[in-house]
Amino acid sequence: MSSSTGVTTAGFLYPGYSAEDDYPTVQRLLGADVRLALVHTEMREDAHRVDALLDIGSDEVLAEGVARLGELDSVVWACTSGSFVFGWQGAAQQVEALAKVAGVPASSTSFAFTDAVAALGARRVAVAATYPGDVAERFVEFLGHAGIDVVRLSSRGIVTAAEVGTLGRDDVLDFAEANDHPDADVVLMPDTALHTVGWLDDLELRVGKPVLTANQVSIWQGLRLAGTGLRRPGLGTLFEGAAVQEAG
Repeated sequence: MSSSTGVTTAGFLYPGYSAEDDYPTVQRLLGADVRLALVHTEMREDAHRVDALLDIGSDEVLAEGVARLGELDSVVWACTSGSFVFGWQGAAQQVEALAKVAGVPASSTSFAFTDAVAALGARRVAVAATYPGDVAERFVEFLGHAGIDVVRLSSRGIVTAAEVGTLGRDDVLDFAEANDHPDADVVLMPDTALHTVGWLDDLELRVGKPVLTANQVSIWQGLRLAGTGLRRPGLGTLFEGAAVQEAG
């Protein structure tokens, strides 16, 4: 718990501007015992392209962001593609460097997904990705390192985070439903540029199973690492602490 405030503070490094308003939306549901602190990190080019993603996830960019966050109990690099694009080992090194400069437990959205899938007791997932195909395939490879079987992958092919951020509720729900698979225990929606947290219960009702979204799992991971309670209403099965049943 942050000593100066008496409130648990989870920090988030968010690249650019697209769906950052998901965080104040969740803040209203969490209550006064938790604070979500967010800073926008530098994005020299808004592109879901490997070279651009490696740039936004560099140690220098993340360290500069941490310096603006203030006192924290945990910190999360809230960018899925800007972490898994480094590969499993590279993403682990990225988190280690972040923890060292922040002086608190650290993670990234990519590891938040693998930890959240494990917390739900799931093994098989469907991935509804807004990324171009080559970037989405790298997420599948990352999940494979955690023993997660991707039974369906869809890639919407959107290049910029700004465009992803314009997708509305009906589009997001339709996208999740259309790209589910009967063998999947969970549906993953991996882009932190995608608005989702206001519609988590609607998403799960639509597909009939747990749905994990990027900003949702980032916040869950930040709270988990900060050592605060995770059972919170209105944030989907993940925050209810319920395990899913394995498909037969």
